[in-house]
Amino acid sequence: MPTEAATQAMSILRDGSQFSWYVIPLLALVFYVYAVEVERRNWNLVFGGLAFWGMDWFNEIWNGLVFHFSGYAPVWGAPADTAFLILIGLNIEICFMFAIAGIAFGKLLPADAGMKILGIPNRLFIAGAGSIFCVIVEYFLNSIGALTWDYSWWNRDAPWLIFLFGYLTFFVVSFWVHDMKTIRAKVTALGAIYGVDILGLLVFGAFLNWI
Repeated sequence: MPTEAATQAMSILRDGSQFSWYVIPLLALVFYVYAVEVERRNWNLVFGGLAFWGMDWFNEIWNGLVFHFSGYAPVWGAPADTAFLILIGLNIEICFMFAIAGIAFGKLLPADAGMKILGIPNRLFIAGAGSIFCVIVEYFLNSIGALTWDYSWWNRDAPWLIFLFGYLTFFVVSFWVHDMKTIRAKVTALGAIYGVDILGLLVFGAFLNWI
């Protein structure tokens, strides 16, 4: 039997009547952030940002599948007020946030990939620090009911999986794509990430209606 939070989220899933006009300036902000980096030809940031966003889509797909197969709850849910709930744990506001988060964190990367911070390779240090910051934000969102957790292995008392699979993978893949030497390599990596995402959305969403 679904939890109360899961039931609430499903009641507004892809409900167009939830729409609010503030979505449009948020969309414009995402376009502007990418347009600025394209204008400056900061391809590392552009591709790194898109990789970060693509990893979030991957997580949201398997999260939706957890709810489908368990019939109980997703690993995380987003039942609170939103302009549009895309998947059970992904609303339009979260989606736009992740679309630009990779660029924001990418701007923190030193030009010298070999430089160390407190004896730790800077990419790994920033990935870890960024993940901890994001987990803290999730704690706050959970405390006010905006983001729900219903499993004992994914909650405030067990943050390890949230840290590792909720965020660290995003940062590691984003920074890996950021540091690739050629545009071709970056495009290939993004093609693989988004290929899996699009296939998952089509198969599990459009065709099977599981997510």
